[in-house]
Amino acid sequence: MDPLSDIIALLRPSTAVAKPIAGRGQWGVHYQAYDAPGFTVVLTGEAWVTFDDREPLQIAEGDFLLLPTTPAFSLCSRPGVTCVPAEPLAEAVRHGEQAGDPDFLALGGSFSIESVNAPLLLALLPAFIHISASAGRAKRFGRLMELLSEECVANDPGKELIIQRLLETLLVEALRWDILDDNAASAGLLNGLRDPALARVLRAIHADVRAKWTVAGLAEIAYMARSAFAARFKEILGCAPIEYLTRWRIAIAKDALLSGVKSLDQIAEDIGYESASAFSTAFRKRIGCSPGRFARGHVTGIDPDLLVVS
Repeated sequence: MDPLSDIIALLRPSTAVAKPIAGRGQWGVHYQAYDAPGFTVVLTGEAWVTFDDREPLQIAEGDFLLLPTTPAFSLCSRPGVTCVPAEPLAEAVRHGEQAGDPDFLALGGSFSIESVNAPLLLALLPAFIHISASAGRAKRFGRLMELLSEECVANDPGKELIIQRLLETLLVEALRWDILDDNAASAGLLNGLRDPALARVLRAIHADVRAKWTVAGLAEIAYMARSAFAARFKEILGCAPIEYLTRWRIAIAKDALLSGVKSLDQIAEDIGYESASAFSTAFRKRIGCSPGRFARGHVTGIDPDLLVVS
């Protein structure tokens, strides 16, 4: 698979919560950061999203907003409105005036992902992805949004299942979106895949993670000088080439350990280590425990801090 498909496969995203969010008049709510990718699909009207370190972002009918790691944020009818604390709920919510038709309606919620590799993989994605209706309307993303909007107002059998599948498809489409607005300068996998030279390198790594890759060998694939390649890779991806390779190998190993299907020898061979002993040493150095303890701990509830790749 290609790098993006590899990462999505390890995250195993599924729609955890999808609920209507309505508002009328003047209103504002503030949510604390929470450990799940969040999304908003605007069905009618407009609203404003405010993050602590960014200018307010307007979202309007037909827009899609994805937060791969959901930080603290405010959602309001206009900038400057007092925002009251709120907790994420699984059921429909309405803000502001409770009588009359809402002037803002959206579908919002979160995706459930595989928690073990989430910190590593989500770190490779931008802080948020905002796709406006005008940008997506002429492309496949716009057609998916139209299907989702139609399904939200319909009452046909299987409605909830179709909405979940459409949202999961929108997640993948958003991650492969060609234009990331202000996020284009953020380091991460998506920008690496947009750089032709680095994209060749990333595809090579993901196609053969077992290979004995070196910075010099990867630089040849990029058709760049070794030092220039290493500097550009770190600038765009946010880490050095061999560090990226190591992180990806450990992510694959963690997933395999939790499945319980492969032996340590097989896992070691699959990700490029010469022996189970060499793999165990590298795993312990990176994670802080042996592969066996990691697998057992995930089942029995070991301290989550022990399961995060640093």
